[in-house]
Amino acid sequence: MTTVTPTASAPSAPKGLPAEARPRRRPSARRRSTPLTIAMLAVLAYFLLPLFWLLVASTKSTQDLFNTFGLWFSHAPQLLSNIRATFTQDDGVFGRWLLNTVLYAGVSALGAALLAAAAGYGFAKYRFRGHGAAFNLVLGAIMIPTTALAIPTYLLFAKAGLVNTPWAVILPSLISPFGLYLMRIYAEDAVPDSLIEAARMDGAGELRIFTTIALRLLAPGLVTVILFTLVATWNNYFLPLIMLNDPNLYPITVGLSRWADQAQNGGAGASSDMLALVVTGSLISIIPLVLAFLMLQRYWQSGLATGGVKQ
Repeated sequence: MTTVTPTASAPSAPKGLPAEARPRRRPSARRRSTPLTIAMLAVLAYFLLPLFWLLVASTKSTQDLFNTFGLWFSHAPQLLSNIRATFTQDDGVFGRWLLNTVLYAGVSALGAALLAAAAGYGFAKYRFRGHGAAFNLVLGAIMIPTTALAIPTYLLFAKAGLVNTPWAVILPSLISPFGLYLMRIYAEDAVPDSLIEAARMDGAGELRIFTTIALRLLAPGLVTVILFTLVATWNNYFLPLIMLNDPNLYPITVGLSRWADQAQNGGAGASSDMLALVVTGSLISIIPLVLAFLMLQRYWQSGLATGGVKQ
């Protein structure tokens, strides 16, 4: 006769005990993937190395840019001297370029965000004849590269007499098909239909509902469009290049390009340290974008998350 020996098992908690008194399972250890870690470090280096090189290069003279190691500082860093020379070159035109860029990008970002919010809210909450065709037209406009529209835009603005004015850069930047699409998707969930109906029953008009209720609920999405348009207009090069002829109206992108041409060709106003000034000006030009992104980051993330997830 075979004797069966009972196996030891973990004691089970009595059923009458509360959940806090029952034994808890040990959490499983997090699995770490070495290839994934290496890939993430490679991506991090891909994005940070150019910024680090720009910071290092801004501390060097033109001679040191070619005679020293590119990813480390020279024996005589001169960042402050380069910044001072950048703002004093050509009677301080770099400061004017910086202010022009802030004006173009700031006005364009705010205007594009408001227009995108109004249009996106209209597509999301109203139904009208041609609703689907109009929105499909917006989606098609997203696929058109902006450079393809630069020449037609120039001819149109030339007929209107707006070439070589700030409006030639600001007005085209106010149209953001992607921002409209983003705000339409965001408004569908962020603004409840019941809230709109309640406001209508209280006697509020459609414009008042949009300005006092909908805009507040669309704030994260607005910040997202502002950030996207700000970066796009700040980095825009081709449109200001063909629209502006006056150096005093140049943004930073076109102005630094002209300095780079002078450094390579030795044109009028070029100096031996012109290339160092171009590099230093490039470093200064990205600082406002970095600050804007850091300040608006939480709104940007919440805007994308809320607009992309159905409630």
